[in-house]
Amino acid sequence: MARIAVCAPSTPIAREDADRVLTLAAAEFPDLMLDIHPQCFASQGHFAGSDEERLSAFVECANDPQVDAVWFARGGYGACRIAEDALAGLTHAAQDKLFLGYSDAGYMLGGLYRERIGKPVHAPMLADIRREGGEDAIRRTLAFLSGDRSGLEPSLSAEKHPVVAFNLMTLAMLGGTRLMPGLAGHVVMVEEVSEYLYAVDRLFFHLTAHLGGIAGLRLGRVSAVPENDRPFGSEASEIARYWCERHAIAFLGEADIGHDSTNRIVPFG
Repeated sequence: MARIAVCAPSTPIAREDADRVLTLAAAEFPDLMLDIHPQCFASQGHFAGSDEERLSAFVECANDPQVDAVWFARGGYGACRIAEDALAGLTHAAQDKLFLGYSDAGYMLGGLYRERIGKPVHAPMLADIRREGGEDAIRRTLAFLSGDRSGLEPSLSAEKHPVVAFNLMTLAMLGGTRLMPGLAGHVVMVEEVSEYLYAVDRLFFHLTAHLGGIAGLRLGRVSAVPENDRPFGSEASEIARYWCERHAIAFLGEADIGHDSTNRIVPFG
C-alpha cells in the first residue's frame, strides 16, 4: 500500500474537505493510504500556520522513509516563504518521492526540480474537491498515484522534450531567484486565473526574458479574468504569441491545464 503524506506549504484546508477526500480514497483507491498532516488545518493570518510550522510539516513529510509521495493540500500564497529552507532540510529519503500540486505549490515543485530532488508533478490538489466537478479532479490525482496514466495532459503522448507546467504568476516570480530551474530544451506549459489581461501581458514580459533556449511554450486556460475599465485589446493567446515571438520562442498551442476541475497531470521532465 502506497502512503501519501498531505501537507500545506501555503494556505489551510477545511476538515470537511479533507474528510470528503479521505472517504473517496477509501472507497475507490484501497491501495493508497492518505496521511493528512495536522498542520493542514492550522491558521495564522493568511497561512496554514507560521512559516516554521509549514516548513517543519513539509520537511517531516518529505524526509519520512515510509512516505511514497507528498501531496500539497492547497495553493493560495506562502510556499515561496519557506521553499529555500525546506530544500536545505531534505535528506536522501526525499529523493525518490513524488511531489504533487500546482498553483502556489509551483515554488516547491520548481525548487525541487532545480535541485533534482524527487519527482515533481503538476496535479490537482486536495482542496480541488470544493470545485464543481472536484471529485473527478481528486480521482485524477489518486488514479495517477495508483499507476493510472489516463489523466496525463494529452500532448505528452507525442512530446519528445522534457516538460514542466506552472501557474504563470508563480513561474514569473521564480525568474531570477534561487528556486528557478533551468528550463532550456523544455516545453513549458503555463496557466493563469483571476488576473487582468494587462497583468497577464506584464507577466509574459518578465517570464519570457527568463525562458531562453526552451523548446516551446504551451498556454493552458486563463480563467476568471476580471473586467477592466477598458478592453485590453488582445486575448490571452494573442498575448502569449506576441511575447513568444519577441523572444524567438516557439508557441506550440494549447495545454489542458488550469485552475479548474479538468486540470490534467504533467510529470516534470
